[in-house]
Amino acid sequence: MEAFIYNFFNWDVMIRYAPELSVGFAKTLWLALLVIVTGVLSGLLLALARCLGFRPLNFIIKQTVDVIRALPPLVLMIVLYFGLPYMGMRLSGFTVAWLSLSLVLMAFAEEIFWASIRAIHKGQFEAARSTGLTFAQTMKHVVLPQAMRISIPPLTGRLIAVTKNTALASAIAVPELLGTAITVQSNAANTTPLMMAAIGYLIMIYPLVFASKLLEHRNQWAK
Repeated sequence: MEAFIYNFFNWDVMIRYAPELSVGFAKTLWLALLVIVTGVLSGLLLALARCLGFRPLNFIIKQTVDVIRALPPLVLMIVLYFGLPYMGMRLSGFTVAWLSLSLVLMAFAEEIFWASIRAIHKGQFEAARSTGLTFAQTMKHVVLPQAMRISIPPLTGRLIAVTKNTALASAIAVPELLGTAITVQSNAANTTPLMMAAIGYLIMIYPLVFASKLLEHRNQWAK
C-alpha cells in the first residue's frame, strides 16, 4: 500500500510540480471552451442552413460533414499543422488544435442538431407557419426549443469526447495537461503527475455530466 501511495499519490511530487500542471490545466480548459463554443455554434448554423431546403447547399454540407466525421481527429490535426504552411498559412499549434477540434465537433454537432430538428413532427412546423409566423420565428419559438431538449444527451457525449481529445494537441507541441503530465512524470520518475492530470480531467468533465443530467431531469418535469 505504501508503494502505491508513493508512486501515485506522492505529496512531495504534487507540491513540486503543481505549478507546471496548473499551466497545462488552464491551457486545456481554455482550448476545450473555445472548441465547444465554436464547434457547437458552427454545427447549429449548418443544421439551420439545411432547413432552408436548398439541395446543392445541403449536398455540400452533408459531404463535408461526412468527410470530417470519417477522419480521426489526430490525423486532421497533423494534416492542418504540417500542410497549411505549404499554402502560405503559418498557424500556432494552439490555433491548429482549436481549428481541427472545432471542425470535428462541428461535424458531429450538425448531425445531432439536424436529427433533433427532424424529430419534431412536421405538423408543428406547418401549424406555426399557418398562424403567420415567419420561418425564423417558427424555428426560434417552436422547433429549436424542442430540438435542443432532444439534442442534450448525444451532444453532451460529444462535448466530453472533444474535451478528452484536447490531449491530442501535445502531438503538435501544445503544452496541454496530459502532455505536461507525461513530461513531468519523466522528470520526477513518478506516476503521480498522471494521477493529477486524471483529476484535472475529472474537474473539467464532471460538470458537463452533472449539467446534462440536471437539464434532462428539468425537461422530464416540464413534460
